[in-house]
Amino acid sequence: MERILLIEDDKRICRILQLELQHHGYRVDLAYTGSEGLAKSRENFYNLILLDLMLPGMNGEDVCKSIREESEVPIIVTTAKDKILSKVNLLDLGADDYLTKPFEMEELYARMRVALRNKKDYKNKEYRVCGDIRINTLTNQVFKGDREVELTKREFDLLEYLVVNREVVLSREQILNEVWGYDYDGVEKVVDVYIKSLREKVDSNRELIQAVRGRGYVIRKKTETL
Repeated sequence: MERILLIEDDKRICRILQLELQHHGYRVDLAYTGSEGLAKSRENFYNLILLDLMLPGMNGEDVCKSIREESEVPIIVTTAKDKILSKVNLLDLGADDYLTKPFEMEELYARMRVALRNKKDYKNKEYRVCGDIRINTLTNQVFKGDREVELTKREFDLLEYLVVNREVVLSREQILNEVWGYDYDGVEKVVDVYIKSLREKVDSNRELIQAVRGRGYVIRKKTETL
């Protein structure tokens, strides 16, 4: 279930959007000021942020800029303004898309789907995100969806290394050098053992961590697999 942060000062609009989004299966957190929205974006993980421009205190442009400096979370701006200059500035500040009020809910859902698809994998200062896997780099916690997964230190380091280098095929030798260290004098087979353990804990369908014949392992959606 995707988690959305709605930053909007009009409480009536907030309530309507919250009910609509929840009806479509989204989890929704609310913030009524720019500073409150920025704080929540730093405290929690969100799949997408809906941001109003006309906010009390800290305005939407500043909120957008601050969030984008710290995170690649998708941001869709909603605004009553309809000036080309304003829209260009928003995109320059890091917004992924914008909607001019009033808007139809179906258009909002369509734009949300595009933003979520384009930025399914993103990172911020605290989390590394890959599909439904989230790695908290500050606390060394791993989540699959909303469920925390218990990993050993070595399993955590291996998963993080694979995620950081997603779409790159990594040989067993590379993995050993980076995760176990250059002074490791054991056998390469240990990589296979840990990959198997990781798959059991976070990738039982083998859709995320894939083996490439004769080369090594990679995190990506489609590849030649063993």
